[in-house]
Amino acid sequence: MKKILCAAIFFTMIILLQGCEKNSVTPSSIVVDKKADDKLAAILAGEHRSDEHKARDKFRHPAETLSFFSVTPDASVVEIWPGGGWYTEILAPYLRDEGRYIAAGFDPESDIEFIRIAAGKYQSKLDANPELYDKVETVVLMPPNQLDFVPPDSVDVVLTFRSVHNWMPRNAQGVMFQAIYTALKPGGVLGVVEHRGNPAIPQDPKAATGYVNQDYVIELAESAGFVLNGSSEINANLADTKDHPEGVWTLPPTLRMKEQGKETWLSIGESDRLTLRFIKPVN
Repeated sequence: MKKILCAAIFFTMIILLQGCEKNSVTPSSIVVDKKADDKLAAILAGEHRSDEHKARDKFRHPAETLSFFSVTPDASVVEIWPGGGWYTEILAPYLRDEGRYIAAGFDPESDIEFIRIAAGKYQSKLDANPELYDKVETVVLMPPNQLDFVPPDSVDVVLTFRSVHNWMPRNAQGVMFQAIYTALKPGGVLGVVEHRGNPAIPQDPKAATGYVNQDYVIELAESAGFVLNGSSEINANLADTKDHPEGVWTLPPTLRMKEQGKETWLSIGESDRLTLRFIKPVN
């Protein structure tokens, strides 16, 4: 992981010395070596991924996104709330031989039924394919009390895909960013992808539509101690007007309105998403 640490130190120094405006920081592309690139391409094309999951690659851009977040095969990586395991299917085999993949998810012993069910389904997915998932490390991350999901200063990269809006109704966004900051090594990377809100509309503190303003995400991360290290338009979608009847869940893949207006929502595609890279400073 020396490459990640050195790159992180370099970019952090640039930001601190130049005093760049937070929205204008754009680091040089992190080059992934060809062997790693080929490995990721083979995983994306793998038979373990359903056609439905592969069809979402054009919206989620996993290869470009993971490269932007400096995820290499030898990294120790935490994914926050992996849900149904869409990224698990990519990250677990990618990190299996040289790195670590830690899924920080729901409590299988929760008092809340849907949380127990979701945790059970995820574990069943892992158990069904040990050739790929036998080295996945599962830990519980549930605010407000279950926040010590890995030892402090112990992982290289933490990734969260479309989870910030789920923390906000519980007013847990602050403690979650702080827990992530604690978990990362100095120089470690936090990668955030989230449904991007309309900056002309004040942020709803509960994120009822599922959209979160980019400046607000940056504010949360910086309040926890992170330094913005780059933003990318990899996952942007200019066709998303962000004013849909059922919020972001109007669009695919959820399509909450079912057949009503379905062709319109499909023509828009998945949501416009911010993609932000933060660094835990090296003190």
